[in-house]
Amino acid sequence: MSGEKASLYRDLAAQLASLIEGEPDRIANAANMAALLYHGLPHLNWAGFYFTQGGELVLGPFQGQPACVRIAWGSGVCGTAAARGETVLVPDVHDFPGHIACDPVSQSELVVPLIEAGHVVGVLDLDSPRVARFDDADRAGCEHLVAIFLRR
Repeated sequence: MSGEKASLYRDLAAQLASLIEGEPDRIANAANMAALLYHGLPHLNWAGFYFTQGGELVLGPFQGQPACVRIAWGSGVCGTAAARGETVLVPDVHDFPGHIACDPVSQSELVVPLIEAGHVVGVLDLDSPRVARFDDADRAGCEHLVAIFLRR
């Protein structure tokens, strides 16, 4: 991870840990994490959560334009990350088969699954208006932030 990005993600991790310390409410913590990422990471147009309900993902706390409320398991980038149980990084959403265009401004996307006791309980979704905005440093940084979020 580049020095600048590593430093940014270290700062975000410290802020997130402080924000959620002692707070057991997942929705409150997700709301604060979405706001932290939206305002703390450059070149985002959406940051938020979808939580698993039955066989689909349902919109949770977010920052950005209104979003799709329900996403089928395995559908789009979010549903694919949930079905695979692994992070999906998409440099250009127009090249991703089945991409769901909730916001036509979005050009790249990073989705990290929330896994508890071997089950995907939701996803963290980040969108950018820039092609190739996300890289492996962002993947690693966001996976670490999700781990902090899940420890609450």
